[in-house]
Amino acid sequence: MAAVAAEDSELDVDALRREAETLRSRLEEERRKSNDVQLRDVASKLEQVPSLQMKVRRVLKGHQGKVLAMDWSTDKRRLVSSSQDGKVIVWDAFANKQERVLSMPTTWIMSCAFAPTGDIIACGGLDNKCTVFPIDKDMENPERKKRTIAMHTSYMSCCRFVKSDYQILTCSGDCTCALWDVDSSQLMQSFHGHISDVLCLDISPVHCRTFLSGSSDKTASLWDIRTGRCVHSFDGHDGDINGVKFFPTGESFVTASDDGTCRLYDLRADREVALYTKDCMIFAATCVDISKSGRLMFAGYNDYTVNVWDVLKCVRVGRIYAHDNKVTCLQRSPDGTAVCSGSWDTTLKLWA
Repeated sequence: MAAVAAEDSELDVDALRREAETLRSRLEEERRKSNDVQLRDVASKLEQVPSLQMKVRRVLKGHQGKVLAMDWSTDKRRLVSSSQDGKVIVWDAFANKQERVLSMPTTWIMSCAFAPTGDIIACGGLDNKCTVFPIDKDMENPERKKRTIAMHTSYMSCCRFVKSDYQILTCSGDCTCALWDVDSSQLMQSFHGHISDVLCLDISPVHCRTFLSGSSDKTASLWDIRTGRCVHSFDGHDGDINGVKFFPTGESFVTASDDGTCRLYDLRADREVALYTKDCMIFAATCVDISKSGRLMFAGYNDYTVNVWDVLKCVRVGRIYAHDNKVTCLQRSPDGTAVCSGSWDTTLKLWA
């Protein structure tokens, strides 16, 4: 009897599996039917953005190792960078000088972030931790005030404050993202779903209820911060996703991948709507950001360049020979007037 019951159970499972495959095929067919026009065709009557010539305005030198991450302050003047040398530097970008140099007990500080008020910075990397520093101008030694507020079981790859100084999101090589309370250092929510290292994240610019993550499992996921649930997972890349960035409207986002491409996804259609690549581009795209208007996309690559794309026309309108080594990080200033890039050549550069 037991053998017969087990056999019937296996048959039921097989039938359910076939039914699930059939439903999946029908969904894909319906999605293909709605994908009846390309973005570049819709934008065919628009004028193309003229060729863009950006010049370097500042070169920030101070790190002794590869620059791995950077973030602008909301005051539009300061930025923070972290490096392989174990240093976190706060810069006055206008004056081209260092305001603070903070030393960490480990090398490879893979992420750093300014709090919205500009009074706190967070950083972390191969130590598996997220550490915060107060950076009040009158404080003599902010390193004495540092606190560890988050701990993963593998390296921390990215961190971002959630619209205030009191909550922070982190992602890690342990395949998870996590939401932490900065004051109590308590884990508020964890996000499970990726099957490989989570490399990057970005929070919705419209509200703080959703965020994106990119992973070396070749997918980008949209998460609900309140429930910890994955709302949707987006595929299409053939390599690690190194960067994700929401559009200013919060209704779409772009990705940068080891496969050498950047892609545009629309959250309303739940699908990819544009691909940004050229036949001659064979190097990985490492980072990505969007202009304040949403018309231009800036992407950094392993071939030492920053490429500027017309988002609607899907054509490259500028190429900057930015650094002497791979570009690792890139971010537009809050007012949209400049772009900062960081590189393995140990420098950061401001472009406008």
